[in-house]
Amino acid sequence: MSSNAKSEWLNKTPLEWQTYINKEVTVSAHEKNEYRGWVLTVDPVSASIVLVNFQDDQKGMVQLVMGHAVLVVEILKEADDATRNKLLHLFNPQECSPSFSKEDLEAKKLNLKTWLEQNNIPVTEQGQLQRTLCVAGVLTIDPPYEPENCNSANEIILSRIQGLLQSYIKRP
Repeated sequence: MSSNAKSEWLNKTPLEWQTYINKEVTVSAHEKNEYRGWVLTVDPVSASIVLVNFQDDQKGMVQLVMGHAVLVVEILKEADDATRNKLLHLFNPQECSPSFSKEDLEAKKLNLKTWLEQNNIPVTEQGQLQRTLCVAGVLTIDPPYEPENCNSANEIILSRIQGLLQSYIKRP
């Protein structure tokens, strides 16, 4: 392939690259390399393409094709809703976990707050919607109130509260 094909890809604008997102493509690159996958994104600075292939166990395998090596990108098909959703939540798995109703979240929050108070841990509700629990003024717990939803600059407190939450979740 000629160097013109290479320069065509590199000369595209970010808006043109954006049209490849959520499409299954084959990428022909230097040294007769060929890659196939779903386009997650294209880096606007380097023109590099991030491809994802889903395994049988639904995990995504991510490949990066450097922009300077790209010769031709051929669109094979558009992603269906299920594939688009998997791509969207690839790096945010908790967002695709079962969603809770407002009532469920409120009940989880109140039960956790009560349990923390019973264990002599100072806790308040904060935020405009009072959805975030604040523990001792140094740690926050956001919905859905799981250990991974804890945030604190103090690693020791973070670790201890996450451990308490684990035991709270495992209780009968």
